Amino acid sequence: MTTRRLRPALLSFFCLLFFLFFAALGTRLLPAASASPASQKLKPTDPYALIFGTVWGPDNHPVYGITVKIRRLPNKKPKWEVYSDHAGEFAQRVPAGKADYVVWADLKGVKTKDGQPLHLAEEVPVHVEYDERADIGLHLTR
Repeated sequence: MTTRRLRPALLSFFCLLFFLFFAALGTRLLPAASASPASQKLKPTDPYALIFGTVWGPDNHPVYGITVKIRRLPNKKPKWEVYSDHAGEFAQRVPAGKADYVVWADLKGVKTKDGQPLHLAEEVPVHVEYDERADIGLHLTR
């Protein structure tokens, strides 16, 4: 009578051991992932440089919610897109090392309270050498 109750418990125990053994073995047998775009992203442990900036309005006050785009030279399309916070500030980690970047504000549909469109005074070039912080300011005009 006790053998009938014990068999299902032993069977489930051995099935669990079998599954765990092959799960552990399978992780060692899987081929290593090749360098995909997801693996080329900046990891938290990688060294990085920081582009930190503030978006200033025409009245010299910080501006909230402005889209800031960053591209690496000589690329034409932006690789990073961030938004200014309530203090008008933004920050983006970029790979450490010698590189040139261009930072600008995307002002499509952005207007002042009286309905006038805003314009960017000029794109800001940023040069990074090592794992450093580069502070910049984006100035908007009417």
